[in-house]
Amino acid sequence: MFDLIVRNASLPDGRWGMDIAVSDGRIAAVEAGIVAEAGEVVDAAGHLVSPPFVDAHFHMDATLSLGLPRLNRSGTLLEGIALWGELKPMLTVEAMVERALRYCDLAAAKGLLAIRSHVDVSDPTLRTAEAMIEVRQKVAPYIDLKLVAFPQDGYLRSPGAVELMERALDMGLDVVGGIPHFERTMAEGAESVAALCRIAAERGLPVDMHCDESDDPMSRHVETLARETVRHGMQGRVAGSHLTSMHSMDNYYVSKLLPLMVEADIRAIANPLINITLQGRHDTYPKRRGQTRVPEMMAAGLCVAFGQDCMMDPWYPLGTGDMLDVASMGLHVAQMTSRVGMRDVFDTVTVNAAKAIGLEGYGLEPGCNGDLVVLQAQDPIEAIRLRANRLCVIRRGKVIARSAPAVAELMIEGRPGSVDPAAYAPRSAGPEG
Repeated sequence: MFDLIVRNASLPDGRWGMDIAVSDGRIAAVEAGIVAEAGEVVDAAGHLVSPPFVDAHFHMDATLSLGLPRLNRSGTLLEGIALWGELKPMLTVEAMVERALRYCDLAAAKGLLAIRSHVDVSDPTLRTAEAMIEVRQKVAPYIDLKLVAFPQDGYLRSPGAVELMERALDMGLDVVGGIPHFERTMAEGAESVAALCRIAAERGLPVDMHCDESDDPMSRHVETLARETVRHGMQGRVAGSHLTSMHSMDNYYVSKLLPLMVEADIRAIANPLINITLQGRHDTYPKRRGQTRVPEMMAAGLCVAFGQDCMMDPWYPLGTGDMLDVASMGLHVAQMTSRVGMRDVFDTVTVNAAKAIGLEGYGLEPGCNGDLVVLQAQDPIEAIRLRANRLCVIRRGKVIARSAPAVAELMIEGRPGSVDPAAYAPRSAGPEG
């Protein structure tokens, strides 16, 4: 007797006709034709069943604040930072918690059950940290929320930031963050990386730095991040987020940089929606794409994940809470349209993102958490192409969200009565490549 069985599932690795049994909140078996009873049975009907989506980079303290106190007219990163600075004195714990919980409702409905959120700790009140810690506790039954202590105004540039970082970590934030490219000089940026990595090493915490979020090819703080990671023996525990300056670096320098990143086992987190929106704003034409070198980093063996970064806040007026939107944009910008490339992109918002944030118990193997999403698609490529409907979202073996299949009723004489967007998958995908 199991708590739940999902029957007739297609899996991301290509297996189909599989049953997934969950007991006591964990996957107990994954095999075809499980003969057993369950408290609840979900018929996947051949649809894709995936572990939940993971957002490796988000700003939950700012989400849904669009228009407060004004809009970002230039659309640039720097105006967004300035606008957030204007908003911070007006923030209240109650309003931030309310907006974040509304966002988490949307995330859960989209099958997004793990988020790493950066929390601005530049304000002496630390209201943002207080609010997000409350949110982390409230959403724990349905979302794994990891919080990064993020010195938005600069660790060395902002008065009191050094002390505020220590206070925020003492409050219980999970990860050490940084923003070296926003320091006054390249030298101070490198100094901030060294100092923050030292704090993380001493506390036994992971690191996730906004790193080189710039169009300047000479913004090379990821090089220092890799060095400090190796120096402190933190391989596999350090992430570089954005890394957009790599889109403008010359190939010779990148041929040196990538092996350094591999040696440090840096997790690379791109944010396609925001990177292509904020970067290249000073270009006329040709205009740079803004996204970091995703396929090249994957080919080098780095763990590459995608994040949504923002939704309806000072930096980005759009957003849906849908990691398949993020994957689709990243795929297009990186031109990863081979069959292998598209499947790799699905990994950036699932298994790679889980690895990047150190999520435990993630996956579809026995012993993993019973967290599953039934998608109205046949395989990962179709899921991205369709931004597939989430038919069912399961957390620890319990259904927490359902959606009706997305089918349009057609009223055209002589044509079929309904159109199912998931019915357009190619009968034969042809050779890989």
